Amino acid sequence: MSHADNRIESTLLRRINERRLLEAIQRHGPSSRAALTRVSGLTAPTVSKAVDSLLKRGLVEELEPVEQSLGRPGRLVRMAADSAAVLGVVIDAGTCCVVATGLEGTVTEERTVRFPTPASYAALLDAVEAACRAVIQGHGAAVHGIGVSVPGLVNERLQEIVFSPNLHLLDKHNPARDLEQRLGLRCVLVQESDALVLGERMSGDAQDLDDFAVLDAATGLGLGVMSGGRLLAGHSGMAGEVGHITAVADGVRCGCGNRGCLETLATDAALLRLLGEKLGRPVGLDEAAALLDDRPGDFQHEIRTVTEYLAIAIAAVINIFNPTTLFVHGRLLAGSPERFARVLERVKQRTLTASLADCAIVATKSSKRQGSIAGIIHHLTNSWAPSIR
Repeated sequence: MSHADNRIESTLLRRINERRLLEAIQRHGPSSRAALTRVSGLTAPTVSKAVDSLLKRGLVEELEPVEQSLGRPGRLVRMAADSAAVLGVVIDAGTCCVVATGLEGTVTEERTVRFPTPASYAALLDAVEAACRAVIQGHGAAVHGIGVSVPGLVNERLQEIVFSPNLHLLDKHNPARDLEQRLGLRCVLVQESDALVLGERMSGDAQDLDDFAVLDAATGLGLGVMSGGRLLAGHSGMAGEVGHITAVADGVRCGCGNRGCLETLATDAALLRLLGEKLGRPVGLDEAAALLDDRPGDFQHEIRTVTEYLAIAIAAVINIFNPTTLFVHGRLLAGSPERFARVLERVKQRTLTASLADCAIVATKSSKRQGSIAGIIHHLTNSWAPSIR
C-alpha cells in the first residue's frame, strides 16, 4: 500500500472517530472527555484528539463543569450552541417559517420567523431569503448550513420536487439549491415526512430506536420510515406516499388529480373540509380545534369519518412496515388525547393482532421546524464521515 493510501485511510479513520463522538454528544448531551471515552469505546488519547479537532472546526464547545465535592472535574463538551448555528426552513401550504438554532438543535419561538406562503415560486424564494437573512443577522453566530423541509415527492436522483399535490408552485423546483446560490450557504432539501422522522430521532422519543415510522396526518398524508437506523428512501427517494392510495373510488378530488385518495379522508385538512361543508364556510385550524373541543357533539359524523380513515392508514403502515413505534403527527385528532384514543380503538379493529402487539402508537413530540433543523444536522454529520452502522 502506498504512502498516499495510508494517509487517506488515516484521515478517514480520524473522521469516523470524530463522527462517533458527534453522535455520542448528540445522544448524551454535554459530556466530559472521560464520559465520552466510556460511551464511545474509543481510547482516551483518540477521544482527546477528536475533541480538539471538532473544537477547531467549530462543531463543539467546551463548558465549565458543575462543581464536584471530590477531585477536579473535567470540562464538558457539547454541540456548539453559541458559536455556531444552523437554520431550518419549513415550506408548507399555508404558512412558511425560518428558525435558527445552535448545533444542539433547540428550537425556540423567539428565533422563529413565520409568514404566509406566497402565491408564486419567485415570491416564495424572495420571502424565504429575506427571512433567512434576518434570522442570520439576529443570531450572530457562524452558520453551518440550512435544512429546507418541503411537501411533495422529492426525487433524490433528479434533486428536485417532481410533484407537490398541495403546493404546486414547488413542482419541478429545488428551493434548497436556489437558496444556496442566493445565500452562499450549504442548503439541503428534505422531504417533510423524512424531516419529521429525523426530528423525532434527534429530540423526541425515538432517540434510541432504529425501526420506527412517522405518519404525518396534517395537510397531506405522508410517511417516513427509519429501518435499521436508516431512512427508507426507495429507488428515487420517493417511498412512503401512502396518502395517494385510493380509498374511495370516485371520491373527493385530490391535489394529485386523482379521486378518493386516502389523504382526502384521513387528515386534519380532510376534517377542515368536512367542517367547512357543514358550516357553509371555510374553517381554519385554530377555529376547528376550538369547535371540536367546545362542541364535539355537533360534529360527531365528521370526527367519526376522519377517525375511521386515519385508523385505516395507521393499520396499513403497521401491517406493512412492522415498526417498533409509530408516531402520528397532526393537531385535530393526534393532538387531542381523547380523540386520539378513539382513533387507537379503531386501529385495533383494522390491524393484524401480531403486528399491533409489536408496535406502540403515540403522537409526535417533534415538529416540522425541528425536522428541518434535524435534516441539516443529519447532513452535516453524514458529510463529515460515513456511518459505521
